[in-house]
Amino acid sequence: MSQAVAQDLVRIATGVSNAYLVGSRKRWVLVDSGTRGYRDKIIAAAERAFGQKNRPKGIVLTHGHFDHAGSAQELSDYWDVPIYAHRMELPYVTGRSQYPPPDPSVGGFMSQMSRFFPNVSYDFGDRARELRVQQLPGMDGWQCIETPGHTPGHVSFFREEDGALIAGDAFTTLDQDSMVRTLSKVRKVSRPPAYYTLDWGQAEASVRRLAELHPAILCAGHGDPMSGPRASRQLRELAADFPAPERGRYVHDPVRADEKGIIYVPPAPGRRAWPKIAAAAGIAAAVVFAARKLQGGKTEKRDPDQGKAA
Repeated sequence: MSQAVAQDLVRIATGVSNAYLVGSRKRWVLVDSGTRGYRDKIIAAAERAFGQKNRPKGIVLTHGHFDHAGSAQELSDYWDVPIYAHRMELPYVTGRSQYPPPDPSVGGFMSQMSRFFPNVSYDFGDRARELRVQQLPGMDGWQCIETPGHTPGHVSFFREEDGALIAGDAFTTLDQDSMVRTLSKVRKVSRPPAYYTLDWGQAEASVRRLAELHPAILCAGHGDPMSGPRASRQLRELAADFPAPERGRYVHDPVRADEKGIIYVPPAPGRRAWPKIAAAAGIAAAVVFAARKLQGGKTEKRDPDQGKAA
């Protein structure tokens, strides 16, 4: 499914995450690429938006996690274009470093599921290029906002003209801590995915930085786009009272990284916690499977108080 969110901005739902087409037939880019296996769906959406044989200027990554960079290599090969990432993110897309493991001990519904998620890094070889903050390829009118915390080199993109914000995983518009809200896809501006966030102090500062831009259209990596006064208010509230977890491997002892990759990872939680975590994850997996069987795989539901995206 693809959705026109604003002028020259199209959201592509890629399973658990989103990709975005930014630009016009004259000049465009793909922001993020979903998990592996979405090459054909993204190509089809791009051809509907921009016509056949119209290549992007490149693929731009908010960060290199599997659900944002999973189809980047195939798309880069198909279009013969580079893949851009911030210099602090390049180690994880050039094979020089690997992200620390997810943190199920942080709590929340999706955090319990994270034990089953792949923890991969990519090596895009000479396809990978540094994303220069002041020289965005093919993103006329947009500015790059450095928003570390979820990952060391995470970035977001803001267009002042209409207040459109592509936030990656700096925050979500889906409450992944709640099983009910996750399964029903009720829109709510929420903290970044807790299980992969490596530095909560930086994550909070990044949310505040984005809220200060007063965006009008919120396009996150997880959840449906949001717009209007309620969306803006919820982002301000998230920034003013940021809900950092009370516990978790990286909460009080953040991961440290430099331009070469990860240089410090705090010790894992005690082994006594793992049986409970595994049991909770198994229950959660069974609930997700049952819900999808009952609803035929369609779990989307709109919050009745939420206005449509522009």
